[in-house]
Amino acid sequence: MITPVLPSYARTDLAFERGEGVYLYTADGTRYLDMGGGIAVNGLGHAHPVLVAALKAQAEKLWHTSNLYRIPEQERLAARLVAATFADTAFFCNSGAEAVECAIKMARIYHFANGNPERYRLITQEGAFHGRTLATISAGGNEKHLKGFGPEVDGFDHVPFGDLAAIKSAIGPHTAGVLLEPVRGEGGIRALPGAFLKELRALCDEKGILLLLDEVQSGMGRTGKLFAHEWAGVTPDIMAIAKAIGGGFPLGVCLATEAAAKGMTAGTHGSTFGGNPLACAVGNAVLDVVLADGFLEQVAQKGLRLKQQLAMLRERHPKVIEEIYGEGLMIGIKCKITNTDLVSGLLAEKLLSVGAGDNQIRLLPAMNIEDAQIAEAIAAIDAACTKLGATL
Repeated sequence: MITPVLPSYARTDLAFERGEGVYLYTADGTRYLDMGGGIAVNGLGHAHPVLVAALKAQAEKLWHTSNLYRIPEQERLAARLVAATFADTAFFCNSGAEAVECAIKMARIYHFANGNPERYRLITQEGAFHGRTLATISAGGNEKHLKGFGPEVDGFDHVPFGDLAAIKSAIGPHTAGVLLEPVRGEGGIRALPGAFLKELRALCDEKGILLLLDEVQSGMGRTGKLFAHEWAGVTPDIMAIAKAIGGGFPLGVCLATEAAAKGMTAGTHGSTFGGNPLACAVGNAVLDVVLADGFLEQVAQKGLRLKQQLAMLRERHPKVIEEIYGEGLMIGIKCKITNTDLVSGLLAEKLLSVGAGDNQIRLLPAMNIEDAQIAEAIAAIDAACTKLGATL
């Protein structure tokens, strides 16, 4: 018999009653160190006082009016995102998949508006993850996500990860742009080199096509810059963000240059809930914290310390850990055992992690994690690896 909640998740038999900072608590008071961050969503941890205050204050005034009317908090958030990024404009939605959908539509209509309607195809990378809608699973091209859902949405050409020559070869008269994650997430943490992104930017300019970035997981400070592409000194034409921008409240944004957004006129796209007062009040509070002096620098420093200590664990546990990947506080541990075994082993040590492709687990903790809590995480990972290694 089917359960009241659609059984589309393989859930761990664990429920939490409350959260505080980097910790989650079950109803009986058992504490877990959350190194998964709700899959990079809780970028400032649980129940951050600045976010809680902003949500409470807005909830007592106004929840929703729809985008039929002006929304002052949305306009403020858009202006702040534009000021802090390459973008000239922002479209608000509720999730990363919706933000990527908007980016896909924007790339297509850009060429339509410029008199080239035949340019509708996007080049994407194998192993990517862009969401769970029909278009975004087609963009990702993962057979596991596509199986059973009929023919793929047309318009995506897949090339190997990090292969610029393959991208060059795939560009044709129907190509609208290139869509990729500067740091791959769900498919296994892997960062694209800065030189690759610079060459790709130049290639897109040469061919008259758009560069679209999916920074849903790598954005909002996760790598130590507000967005991961900033490390390479390049800018995209269109970018999808979500997850940490809402700090746990559903919020997604598609950012774009004025030129790239040319075709997105009134009536071409919309969202009932997107950018409502509640979501944007929290989004503004997130920016208050993340854009404060020194915050991003601390993320980079903490990420480096975590990665260095994980490298030492790799040396101690060569039968369990194969390699450490990542940037900032977006870390992947590639396993020699199955990643599900390591996730379970860490759970037994009261540490939460997230599985990923390439037989990895992801560590995506709150960006305001403290050094003592990093040390706590390392001790738990060490203990789990010791126990797992003893069985090999």
